[in-house]
Amino acid sequence: MEMREWSVVAGSFAGFQLLFSIVCPLLSRALAPGYSRLAPGKHTEWNSRLVSTIHALIVGFFCLYILWFDDAVNTDPVWGDPRLVKLNVAITCGYLLYDLLLLACNWSSMGDSFFVCHHLAALYAYGYVLSRGVLPYFANFRLISELSTPFVNQRWFFEVLLYPRSGNLVVANGVAMTVAFFLVRIAVIPSYYSKVVATVGTPAFTRLGPGPQVAWILSSVCLDVLNSIWMYKIGRGLYKVLANVVRKGEGGRPMKQNHLSGSHVNNHSD
Repeated sequence: MEMREWSVVAGSFAGFQLLFSIVCPLLSRALAPGYSRLAPGKHTEWNSRLVSTIHALIVGFFCLYILWFDDAVNTDPVWGDPRLVKLNVAITCGYLLYDLLLLACNWSSMGDSFFVCHHLAALYAYGYVLSRGVLPYFANFRLISELSTPFVNQRWFFEVLLYPRSGNLVVANGVAMTVAFFLVRIAVIPSYYSKVVATVGTPAFTRLGPGPQVAWILSSVCLDVLNSIWMYKIGRGLYKVLANVVRKGEGGRPMKQNHLSGSHVNNHSD
């Protein structure tokens, strides 16, 4: 890995830590009156999710730019010019390292083995992208999944601020979260793996060697298994909330309120 990538990873780690420790608390107190009324333990997760949203917006829109305009990567998905992709991946690796440290320091309140598996699988695969510049198209494609993260985090913000779960804003965000999560994490699976199948066995694939090949395929499968589990939980939660809204609209007895499954949905990166 070149010095530029090391610098971006380190800068990203420090920048997200700064956002978490200083910027997000100041912004939250100024823009969200309910933030000051939260229990101290909730401040940590609030700031963490706000940082997560900022990271998701930066990386997600950068991914779209690369997908639409970086001809070198789209023409040669295995060995195309990886400069922009490496920059985006380095930002994400810095974020993942920051988040792993945060989870370790707050394991009793925020720890989740799914998150740790997700982060380690992503770092394992992205390490090859940074060190050898391989598979830029596929690395970029995986990061598009970040575009669902702001909706997941917003669901949590509504919940902790005690917005009614049948309220219009909460339900609208729940629908948007489910649609976005499905589009950028589940609906793209056939397209992604069709590209994988088309690449396997080619000279470009053989040139990778077994290390990157295993890292690429194994991490992709692991991440998509996790995404499928989270999609199921999100869909089930949304169904319960919508069913409750319909029952109330028909004058029936409301069902017991349910979470929209966001508390155990990944709010981090692929």
